[in-house]
Order: sequence, then structure tokens, then C-alpha cells
Amino acid sequence: MNALRNRVQLIGNLGNDPEIINLEGGGKLAKFSIATNETYKNAQGEKVTDTQWHNVVVWGRTAEIVENYLIKGKEVAIEGKLTTRSYETKDGEKRYFTEIKCNELLMLGK
Repeated sequence: MNALRNRVQLIGNLGNDPEIINLEGGGKLAKFSIATNETYKNAQGEKVTDTQWHNVVVWGRTAEIVENYLIKGKEVAIEGKLTTRSYETKDGEKRYFTEIKCNELLMLGK
């Protein structure tokens, strides 16, 4: 059961082209967001689509694959874990940022 404690699996479409960051040691970091859609009928029987946005970060060799093959609109399946970072604004406010650290990525569609 330990493998299930912090595990996320999503299928969605990229909202923008990935942001690629070249690290000092020669590695790469890729950041992008994906949208997942859930469709349901409301109390009036109307079809409603709820879109959720998820921030994804990818490191190493997988980041190179993201750089070479993924563009806005591309459908992907990802598996990873949730991580939360915090930072302080210029005004001294503490802000939190949750993202998915991707371990596996599968390109879907054409």
C-alpha cells in the first residue's frame, strides 16, 4: 500500500507549449499544464463540462522527450506524485504552489 500513498494518474491536453529550463549541470527541466475534463448533467438535465488545470514538472531524460515532442493541445497520460512548494511575495505574503512531479509520461493521440 505504500506505493499508493502519493500517486497521481491523469490524462489531459497541454494548455501551452512546455517551458524548458536548461540546468547548470547539463540536465533539463520541463514545466507545462494539462487540462482534464469531466462531463456530467446538472439538476436541469443540461450537459456540463468541468475543466481542471494541473501543473506538471518533468526532469531529466523525460524532459528532453517533452521538449522534442510535446506542443500545446497534445494529449498525454502522466503518472507522478503531488508536491507543494512555497515562496514569499515582495509584500511578505506566503504563497503555495502545488504541482505534479511526473515519473512516467505517455504520448496519446496522433
